[in-house]
Amino acid sequence: MKIAVAGASGRAGSRITAELARRGHTVTVTAIARHPENVAKLPNVTPKKGDVFDQAGLAALWTGHDAAVSAVHFLASDPAKLIGAARESRVGRYLVVGGAGSLEVAPGVRLVTTPNFPPQYKAEAEKGGAFLDLLRQERELNWTFLSPSALFVDGERTGKFRLGTDQLLTAADGKSWISFEDFAVALVDEIERPAHIRSRFTVGY
Repeated sequence: MKIAVAGASGRAGSRITAELARRGHTVTVTAIARHPENVAKLPNVTPKKGDVFDQAGLAALWTGHDAAVSAVHFLASDPAKLIGAARESRVGRYLVVGGAGSLEVAPGVRLVTTPNFPPQYKAEAEKGGAFLDLLRQERELNWTFLSPSALFVDGERTGKFRLGTDQLLTAADGKSWISFEDFAVALVDEIERPAHIRSRFTVGY
């Protein structure tokens, strides 16, 4: 498949790009970043400069791809422009690296609204929830929104994790976490074997 990754030099985007390359896709993975020189040199990865605020430019970069992955911070982008670019490009699928704040800890109660949610992450989490709400109104795109667990950290690629839907996943010890590496495995699995079209799902240990 031919896949475009916006934010390929970031912590999540770089792992997703590496996972795509690791699986030996025979077609080019296009990594889109403001500074393409920061994208790791990998087989079949072609860095191209792009601006997530330039809807028309992004649409042009994504045209002809089987899937586009958005791995950019919510506060450093405009969800409406990203969705618009995906729609205009007629890309086969649009996948978003989501956040944990919009996951539910009780019916109808999002994690971001709980008293102990870290205040420094609240604005980013709220905008991520708004992004998901916009996607849920979308009638054209084949979108997928993958939320990590509460802690999204550097770690190892184990390939062993659980999937959920809209509820925060926690381990037996109460910890809610996933590595960037295993998050990338779950997202690329979804690209290769679609199971969550026009829906959100989550991954955790």
